[in-house]
Amino acid sequence: MNPSEAPRRQPVVLVHFSMADRHYEPLQTLAVRYTVEGIDPRDVKVVERSVLWYTEGKGEEDLGVHRFERPGAPAIGRPLVGEFSCPLPLSPLSYEGLIVKIRWCVRIRLFFAGGRDFVSEHIFDLGDVPVAAFPGRP
Repeated sequence: MNPSEAPRRQPVVLVHFSMADRHYEPLQTLAVRYTVEGIDPRDVKVVERSVLWYTEGKGEEDLGVHRFERPGAPAIGRPLVGEFSCPLPLSPLSYEGLIVKIRWCVRIRLFFAGGRDFVSEHIFDLGDVPVAAFPGRP
């Protein structure tokens, strides 16, 4: 088997939120630390990090990027670790509806030599909207 056919190891991205329960209020500051494990850091060319929301459910899915950073290339041979923070907006709030859901997440995206990429998303809640229930059910 030549090296290009060798199975690729999948990275493991660990994200630690400043709030252990991953619940934030509007205008509160989200702060995270992340570590990428399971791969050789020399294989990573670029790390993107973002805070975004997206919808799931019926109809078209929407996505909004609240914060996006693409810091310089990681230092060669150094562990892949980082941290960032940003104030959160007033809306949209996280929502668990019957037809549509609004999810907030921290996304860490790695770009490798050769063009391959890897995306890791870590969900958190913004706001305190109750979960929707079917009419007539508590």
